[in-house]
Amino acid sequence: MAFDRSIKIAPSILAADFANFGAECAAVEAQGADWVHVDVMDGHFVPNITFGPATCAAIRPHIKGVMDVHLMIAPVDPYIEAFAQSGADVITAHLEAGPHIHRTLQAIRGAGAKAGLALNPGTGLGDMAHLLDMVDLVCVMTVNPGFGGQKFIDLSAKIRDLRAMIGDRPIHIEIDGGVTPITAPLVAEAGADVLVAGSAVFKGGSVCDPAPYGANIAAIRAAAEAAQS
Repeated sequence: MAFDRSIKIAPSILAADFANFGAECAAVEAQGADWVHVDVMDGHFVPNITFGPATCAAIRPHIKGVMDVHLMIAPVDPYIEAFAQSGADVITAHLEAGPHIHRTLQAIRGAGAKAGLALNPGTGLGDMAHLLDMVDLVCVMTVNPGFGGQKFIDLSAKIRDLRAMIGDRPIHIEIDGGVTPITAPLVAEAGADVLVAGSAVFKGGSVCDPAPYGANIAAIRAAAEAAQS
């Protein structure tokens, strides 16, 4: 998993056909997805329940590239090893999910995965300064976590400030929530390079007709790259 700041599209399987996860993961990769994003929710930290390590292990053989696992759960630490063993390349925990986030990030790296740190829309960057050397990715939530299909919150100024804080460190800035060809330029221009998109990728297509996935991915990528350059 080499580092670069090129635009990467990470479809969220939260918007996929739940009965065909393996085929959906393979389809979006074949249609141009760079990463596959798995939104894990516990019904406690966020008001929804989705997937666990068993689902990640089941879809891992169908994913050739990066499996990006976003843990919207609390507590986090007891589950890190299970998600790492399921094949997660990146494991992201929320800054708000527990009192010992430094320990959590250490545990993620210790389990052999890249460490991500997610921030809710209302969370500032003040607590990030002493954590940047512990992370490989910062996920800026542009919706309040818990459900797909929400309206995008424009946090371009926050993303721009984060990019300045990161400097030359090899840290990805990921955006999760409401990413479309319309909103992608806003976050790409501000410094984001990994764009999570659910309904904006999966709309109009299926495993039987995945061509719309490719068109949707290409539209988001083109809009973001135009703003990035």
